Amino acid sequence: MFEDYIYLDNASMTRLDERVFEKMKPYFFDTYALPTSESGYSMGVEAKEVLEKSRENIAKILGAESSEFIFTSGFTESSNIALKGVVGALKRKGSHIILSKIEDYSVLNTAKALEKEGFKVTYLDVDNTGRVDPEVLKDSITSKTILVSIQHANQEIGTIQNIKAIGELCQEKEVIFHTDATHSFKRIPLDVKKIPVDLITMSAHTIHGPSGIGGLYIRKGTPLKKWMDGGFQEFNRRAGLENIPGAVGFAKAAHLVTVEENQALKKMRDHLMDRILSEVPQSILNGHKTNRTPQNVNITFEFVEGESITLHLDMRGFAVSTGSACFSRSLDPSHVILGIGGDHERAHGSVRFTLSRFTTMDDVNRAADAVASVVENLRKISPLG
Repeated sequence: MFEDYIYLDNASMTRLDERVFEKMKPYFFDTYALPTSESGYSMGVEAKEVLEKSRENIAKILGAESSEFIFTSGFTESSNIALKGVVGALKRKGSHIILSKIEDYSVLNTAKALEKEGFKVTYLDVDNTGRVDPEVLKDSITSKTILVSIQHANQEIGTIQNIKAIGELCQEKEVIFHTDATHSFKRIPLDVKKIPVDLITMSAHTIHGPSGIGGLYIRKGTPLKKWMDGGFQEFNRRAGLENIPGAVGFAKAAHLVTVEENQALKKMRDHLMDRILSEVPQSILNGHKTNRTPQNVNITFEFVEGESITLHLDMRGFAVSTGSACFSRSLDPSHVILGIGGDHERAHGSVRFTLSRFTTMDDVNRAADAVASVVENLRKISPLG
């Protein structure tokens, strides 16, 4: 049904790489036992070994130790563990949390839930490209601040934050620093030996890995109260039966992302960006032009609704999104576009194109042609023009 469909919504979900699936298959049908070394039987021991090897491989990418990485069900759980775990451990020390206004909903809504429990949350403004000013952050930290959560790269506009400067500031102020790297892991270099970050959220679904598996880096010594009760899995950090096929798939997917692939994505990103901005009048780039993830293009088309563009592109065989991946079903304007200073019209007219390993330059050119045609046709009938 979707053989000729051009999928450009890879920030929402990526296609599983066949090589990842092949790596996972044995752990569905052959080595499917509970991962344990205590039971004595060989299948459980092998499952335990492959789980730890997968953990080691992902931790190594970050420059971390295996004991500093736990597997989770995905980026939402990882961020919940990070934020709720830190405030649970440090609530006697302070009750103040800081994050940016353009964080993804796994962070924003966790913070809002903590507000209802009595924690004070400061939502930092960003500039018109989506970046947090470290000096503004510095002025916002008080003696009661226990946690700062600033994403590595934005889910909608792709803007990359200066997390090294933010991390150094938090280290100086003795405040725990969490970053959501869901949309930057393996796309942007991230080495915990060079960047003082305490907690990192990651997910497999954005790098051609399986859905339902993610991870959380926890720097050794970081105070974190166990959030979910149950067994003693994942170094007693996260209870629940381990997802062996998912862990294997996550590690394989991370291994398959290369520097060359990211360079190819960047080349296609810039080509799509340049074509649309030069060929479609009154189109506005959202986010930083160069300091953005290699797979992201986000553009507002004036005098036309982004929802209409996505529907018309879908009828022509293209999948794109308007607003963030988790928010595209809502009629409310994008909080990210509003956060960078856009009005409701700019927010409603935004369209996100996100590329992948399976995107070709021909796909990009066909998409640019279709966008120009769709926007022109919609503007002819738009009451906004």
